[in-house]
Amino acid sequence: MLTVVSEKTIALVTGANKGIGYEIAAGLGARGWSIGVGARDEQRRQDAVAKLRATGADAFGVPLDVTDDESVTAAVQLIKERAGRLDVLVNNAGAVGSWPQEPTTTDLETVRRLVETNVIGVIRVTNTMLPLLRRSAHPRIVNQSSHVGSLTLQTTPGVDLGGISGGYAPTKTYLNAITIQYAKELSGTNILINNACPGYVATDLNGFSGTRTPEQGAAIAIRLATLPDDGPTGQLFDDNGVVPW
Repeated sequence: MLTVVSEKTIALVTGANKGIGYEIAAGLGARGWSIGVGARDEQRRQDAVAKLRATGADAFGVPLDVTDDESVTAAVQLIKERAGRLDVLVNNAGAVGSWPQEPTTTDLETVRRLVETNVIGVIRVTNTMLPLLRRSAHPRIVNQSSHVGSLTLQTTPGVDLGGISGGYAPTKTYLNAITIQYAKELSGTNILINNACPGYVATDLNGFSGTRTPEQGAAIAIRLATLPDDGPTGQLFDDNGVVPW
């Protein structure tokens, strides 16, 4: 198994059992990659893997809760035993909370949960997976961010990002900031790390009120996951190009 799988590009997509994450996994799987479907819910994870395999994708399940140290460590061991390395990590798992979220009335436990998932979870998974990524010839890290995390867009008159967000939006700003620091630290390596903005996608996180499909939302993450060696790093992108911080 190790010999066969190691000839393919190995990717892990967190939160890949549904929505944008599933479509990212499907898009990478269609390229002949071996795709780890990271998800907490066992049944949904199994269903997603079965659905991907039915399309011909080489998909395998990875039990993964990004907020749990032991879960992430076990995921690393699973990928290590299966492939010996990791070529691409897509940090897609995230939480939204209620919307709008006025900061004067936002529940502090909600804020803690959002930071734990959207920021600390990304740091936890990235740092734990780094030894496997360093074994790759062309390692890529893609973090799922959002336009609402852009301070420039948030303060531009006339730009509507969906109202006040005292919880979710700041976590994406934090994610953008930490990605910049990762890019600085990893600048002397072959690891490219970027953030993706999928746009306003209809998923269960927003009550399916978005205007884009999950497949459309997945496109930019797929593009960043497949960057050439001389591609950009430490930036935020949507389908139209670079998004200002």
